[in-house]
Amino acid sequence: MSPKHQGPTTDSRKPPVADGGRKDLRADCANCFGLCCVALPFARSADFAVDKDAGQPCSNLEADFRCGIHTRLREKGFPGCTAYDCFGAGQKVSHVTFGGSDWRQEPDSARRMFAVFPLMRQLHELLWYITEALGHASARPAHQDLRKALGRVEELSRGSAESLLELDVAALRGDVNVLLLQASERIRATVPGRKKNHRGADLIGAGLAGADLRGANLRGALLIAADLSGADLRTADLIGADLRGADLSGADLTGSIFLTQAQVNAAKGDTATRLPLALGRPAHWH
Repeated sequence: MSPKHQGPTTDSRKPPVADGGRKDLRADCANCFGLCCVALPFARSADFAVDKDAGQPCSNLEADFRCGIHTRLREKGFPGCTAYDCFGAGQKVSHVTFGGSDWRQEPDSARRMFAVFPLMRQLHELLWYITEALGHASARPAHQDLRKALGRVEELSRGSAESLLELDVAALRGDVNVLLLQASERIRATVPGRKKNHRGADLIGAGLAGADLRGANLRGALLIAADLSGADLRTADLIGADLRGADLSGADLTGSIFLTQAQVNAAKGDTATRLPLALGRPAHWH
């Protein structure tokens, strides 16, 4: 994972336009020790062609931490890799937490490095959400608390491996989620009229083509293989929504809240799909 594996697979001809202060929260695989290819487990399924245990290097990981099949991941049976995003946690663990010493050079540190990586990924995901919320003027009443949370999470992310392993990430996520929910409510309140509440709903395979979902609460909704073609998702809260295989062809997601590149990469779309400026169009969309 480096020049051949530059993070989530997106159309390089149409890079994200607005960074919103999230440069360090984007995967920089050229400066990572292939951590997602080693630390994380995966099971043979529609997303992965083989089984792999946590801590076991993927068979496609090369000696220089490049992915040997990066440009052919989908055709080789690894679409799950194209939908994964570490939010920049890989390079933080590699060069901040462990000071640039990789797990091959320092095998004694491998177990701790692999244990820290998923925790760091959660911290960076929180930083992504908080930063996005701070970019919405309508959430200004919550900005002071959000800025405090941003500073707290960033400080924790720069701690030692030992301090990170002792961190109660679940409790931290709970605290931050309260603020994110407050911000979401203020942002979605800018949409006039009654908004749909599908929080945590089972919408697997649902027919929502052309649906008006402006300002909807879709937090944690299961939208696997749902038909959202032509749907209006502007200002909808999509945090944690499962969009695997969802059809977003022609859908409008501009201004949607807390949508991530991983969610977009897991869905289907086309050239008519409208995305938030901070996200790129996946290369597999046609």
